Amino acid sequence: MSFKAFRIHQQEKGVRAGFEQMEVSDLTEGDVVVRVAYSGINFKDALAALGKARILRVPDLNGGIDFSGTVESSESERFSAGDRVLVCGCGLSETRDGGYAEMARVPAGCVVAVPDSLELREVMAIGTAGFTAAIAMIRLEENGQSPDHGPMIVSGATGGVGSIAVDMLAAKGFEVVALTGKSDQHDYLKSLGASEFVNRHELEMGSRPLEKGLWGGAVDNVGGETLGWLTRTVKPWGNIASIGNASGIKLETTVMPFILRGVSLLGINSIEMSEALRNRAWQRLAEDLRPGHLDRIAPQTIEFDDLPGAFDDYLTGSVTGRTVVRIGS
Repeated sequence: MSFKAFRIHQQEKGVRAGFEQMEVSDLTEGDVVVRVAYSGINFKDALAALGKARILRVPDLNGGIDFSGTVESSESERFSAGDRVLVCGCGLSETRDGGYAEMARVPAGCVVAVPDSLELREVMAIGTAGFTAAIAMIRLEENGQSPDHGPMIVSGATGGVGSIAVDMLAAKGFEVVALTGKSDQHDYLKSLGASEFVNRHELEMGSRPLEKGLWGGAVDNVGGETLGWLTRTVKPWGNIASIGNASGIKLETTVMPFILRGVSLLGINSIEMSEALRNRAWQRLAEDLRPGHLDRIAPQTIEFDDLPGAFDDYLTGSVTGRTVVRIGS
C-alpha cells in the first residue's frame, strides 16, 4: 500500500523537497507503524524544508519533527493496533523519517501513549513547542524557580514555544514579561497571561559584565545577543531556560552572572532524554501544565496539500503561535 509523504533530499547546495509516493518498507527502521493524523510546523521544520540549515543528517528523509496518530501495527508488546500515540523529537526529520507522511515507522522507545484527556489534534496543537516548554518548566521547578523570585521574561514570546511558555508561567502564578518586536500582538500575549512588555527593537542591552538585576528568571527562545543580555540582567539565583537560536548561536557573556549572582543557565533539549522524562512531561501537559489557551495559540489547521506554501512565513518571523497540519482523515 503506497502513501503520500513530503520528502526532503539533501543536496550539495540546499535541498529538493516535495510530495512523493512511498511504501512502509521504504521508511527508516522501527517496530511501530503509525497511521499519521496530525503534525505541526516548527521553525526547525521550515529550516529543513527550505534548506536554510542542514537539519537532515542523512541524505533523504520525510520532514516533520512530530506527529500524532493511531498504531497500524506493532512488534512491541507496549503498543497495539488502534492505540492513540504521539512522537516528538527522537531524531524525526534528522536521522529518522518524520511526521509529514500518511504513515510513519519508529522505534517503540520514541512512542508516547496519548493521555486520555487529550485529542489527537490537541496533541499537535501543543506539539514539540509545548513539549519543549514543559521540559523547560520542569527544569525551572527542579532548580528552585518560584513566583516570589520575581518576574519571568520570555523572549520570542509570540512563537510556538514562547506563547505556550507565557501561558504555562502565568497559570503557575508567575508575573510574565513578554520580550517581542511585535507590538501589534500585545493583546494576544495579554490574553495568554503576559502583564508587561519589552520591545526588542528599543532594547538597551548595555555592555557591563553585570547590569541591573531585573528578572527573576527567563525562558529564552532566540539565543545570541539576547541570551547574553539575559545572563547579565537576571537577579541572584535566577534561572534561564535556553531553548532556541533564531538570533544566533554565539553567547557573549562573562563568568560574573554565575559566580557573583548564582545565575543558572539551563539547556533544554527536546530530542534526547529518558523515556521516563518524556512520558512525565506529556502527563503533565495533560494535567497541570495543560495550556489553557490553545484555541488562541493554535487556531489554524491546514491541509497536508497546503504544507509547502506555509514554510516561508516561519523564516520571516510573521507567524504567531502554532499551525497544525492535518495529515490523514
